Amino acid sequence: MVFLTGALVVLGLGPPPLASADTNPAAGVPATVSADRLPTWQVNGVVWSEVVVASTVYVTGSFSKARPPGVAAGGAGEIAAANIFAFNITTGSRVASFSHRMNAQGLAIAASPDGSKVFVGGDFTTVDGLTHGHIAAFNTATGALVAGFTPSVGGQVRALATTSATLYAGGRYASAGGRVRHDLSAFDSASGALRAWAPSADNAVWSMAMSPDRSRVIVGGSFTTLNGVSAYGMGSLDAATGATLPWAANRVIKDAGINGAITTLRSDGTQIYGGGYSLGAGTNFEGTFAANPTTGAINWLNDCHGDTYDVLPVGQVLYAVSHSHDCSPIGAFPDTKPRVRWQHATAFTTYPAGTNTGPDTYGWNYKGIADSLLLAWLPDLGLGAYTGQYQAAWSLTGNGSYLVAGGEFPTVNNVAQQGLVRFAVRALAPNKRGPSYDTRPATPLPATAAVSLGGGRAQVSFGAAWDMDNQTLTYDLLRDGVKVQSTSLRSTPWSLPRSVFVDTGLVPGSTHTYQIRITDPFGNTRRSPLSNKVRI
Repeated sequence: MVFLTGALVVLGLGPPPLASADTNPAAGVPATVSADRLPTWQVNGVVWSEVVVASTVYVTGSFSKARPPGVAAGGAGEIAAANIFAFNITTGSRVASFSHRMNAQGLAIAASPDGSKVFVGGDFTTVDGLTHGHIAAFNTATGALVAGFTPSVGGQVRALATTSATLYAGGRYASAGGRVRHDLSAFDSASGALRAWAPSADNAVWSMAMSPDRSRVIVGGSFTTLNGVSAYGMGSLDAATGATLPWAANRVIKDAGINGAITTLRSDGTQIYGGGYSLGAGTNFEGTFAANPTTGAINWLNDCHGDTYDVLPVGQVLYAVSHSHDCSPIGAFPDTKPRVRWQHATAFTTYPAGTNTGPDTYGWNYKGIADSLLLAWLPDLGLGAYTGQYQAAWSLTGNGSYLVAGGEFPTVNNVAQQGLVRFAVRALAPNKRGPSYDTRPATPLPATAAVSLGGGRAQVSFGAAWDMDNQTLTYDLLRDGVKVQSTSLRSTPWSLPRSVFVDTGLVPGSTHTYQIRITDPFGNTRRSPLSNKVRI
């Protein structure tokens, strides 16, 4: 690829990166939120699930304390927060009127369609000292526990879905409301009374989403059957009768049993999105997918190795949290040997943009199935140790302006920030994430080298940098500290082309030193090392 720029010729070497959108995307490509970490209250454990209602984010998990941003654990301003907490999505500050205690972890949280209530499910059996058998509800207007809402489930609840009249609960249990229920049940969302809805799963339900018309409950987990009918890892249930309905995706994506599950399901009113994990035999997918909400036919899937924990569609962008390490089947980042690259937060288009290659390195073959496009949003979330699983983010929520990630991460972009973090769209973000050479774990600075070509010419070779939320960067050639020309190049951490400028019209016998100034669309800069002195 040759760029002619006045007196300069720039040769881009190496394969072109394939992601093509960020906070300043090309026309027709959706913008992501910025990768800037925004000040957010923190927790001292793990956030498993979260939901936003109006300007309040409700989070649940396993934690005992919450504290302001910038404060270390045990520091000034820390408060008790027993497995449930709320903060303002716009400011990141706690919502003091919402203060409750659950005696064990929460695993799922969902809002009623009108936003008047949030429902929580998990391992807890009491809330504020009152008996609540694995499910509770809170009034969003007052922040109060809904004391009269006391459904009783006989075991762990880890998935919730709602309509205006009904709360659906999935998990791992054998009874609800004193009746036999196999991992699935439903309750009147006002009174908490058990509904007749009683489909059965043969293993745990991890995730739930309502179809756009709310006539179906789409469920995912480690089960292999629903109502005794094959439904490997996910399926569709009639929201009124509980009958098993066709769901084509489980004939292609097979994550279930002891080695896998469909971990997350979401709807944006048009498609059902999901993700899963695989640890061995009986499973065949890690990544994200989109499916028709009525038939389950796959619209696209991203064969991207590394378990996916949650997804969130926002407009035309699907955010995901995972520990992705090999997305080469969709033309994105490859695995490394030894494995040193883990991307814990990513973004994709919600629409298809190409096709998978295959078979992949695990032998899974999705060749020819549509995929979507990995976008240039690559924040750095540190690995946490709280759960013993050494992951970063586990959950997502947000709106059209803000994205919130929750989990067990201790840092964001190498700055201390535990368990919760906010990101914002370009107009609301500081936009201070600039060009970097760091691709982890230890990245030597690429040399800037100058050689004389004779005839008043010098060749200056340099290595590209990359940016967490901008793929196209401007490279200025500085001769003796003065800009003489510039060009733009696209790059990602896994595709850093080494390129050359050819500087012409120089005085024979003169001596010069060169440097490259790299700038993102918001004026953040990074300079390359100085070149050697070159005599023309």
